[in-house]
Amino acid sequence: MIHASNLKKTFDGFFALDGMDINVEQGSVYGLVGPNGAGKTTLLKTLMGVYKKDDGSLKIMGEDPYENKKLKEKIGFISDELYFFSNYTIKDTAKFYSKIYPNWSFDRYNSLKNAFSIDENMKIRKMSKGMKKQVAFWMIISMKPEIMILDEPVDGLDPVARKSVWNLVLQDVSERGTTVLISSHNLRELEDVCDHVGIMSKGKLLLEKELSSAKNDIHKLQIGFKDKIPKKMLEDENIINSSISGSIVTIIVKGNEEKLLEYYNSFSPALIDIISLTLEEVFIYEVGGDGYEIKNIIL
Repeated sequence: MIHASNLKKTFDGFFALDGMDINVEQGSVYGLVGPNGAGKTTLLKTLMGVYKKDDGSLKIMGEDPYENKKLKEKIGFISDELYFFSNYTIKDTAKFYSKIYPNWSFDRYNSLKNAFSIDENMKIRKMSKGMKKQVAFWMIISMKPEIMILDEPVDGLDPVARKSVWNLVLQDVSERGTTVLISSHNLRELEDVCDHVGIMSKGKLLLEKELSSAKNDIHKLQIGFKDKIPKKMLEDENIINSSISGSIVTIIVKGNEEKLLEYYNSFSPALIDIISLTLEEVFIYEVGGDGYEIKNIIL
């Protein structure tokens, strides 16, 4: 559905995208994460045809998005910096959108009134940031897009509103097979809604996997010994990080869970536990290996 290979975009000689690869399959909910300056917003704006790529291959539904009006009619985009006609009401905005997007549905628009509980006669300029974000979701869901591209989409929303909009988005995925690409710093939230994850750093993609697979390839182990901790055990090249407290060592290590348990049990520990990693922990340790070194952190 969305495929980019060796994608490059520069600004005054700086590579915001430096050989970026990404593959988002139809019907998936793909979470894009990365530190500030990783190039996430540049990527999304290039996907939307706001920026023209400098080099590489980029196809959305088999087409180049730059200056492609027909393709953009099928994509709902929520930018981190929202723009509406400030003197318009929500109803005015809906009428404007209906003239641009051929799949626009007033039936769907009207059915969402209760979900957002905002007076459709209220002018945009009188709204808070959170209310504007809700209006943005109201509009793109009413567009019935084939793809949603969302940049920090729930920033500024309260917990109840966050849950509401995610339920609506996932309902669209379930009922219509909508493809969703989300860029966000809220890793805990992405963990609840995404089935695929991509980790960006310095304009490139470090990792791209199904979320369950990404979490299964890296593990946190707590290993306790009656006597001294074997030094040889800590020489494993797959260990990303380690911390010792008395006779207990906590390690972050890459590898197959079954083989890891077999290896560490060979040192005859008194106890060994595997603790589930969060997406935030996976992100920290993956990015930590690419110039964002994080020392002595065991979350």
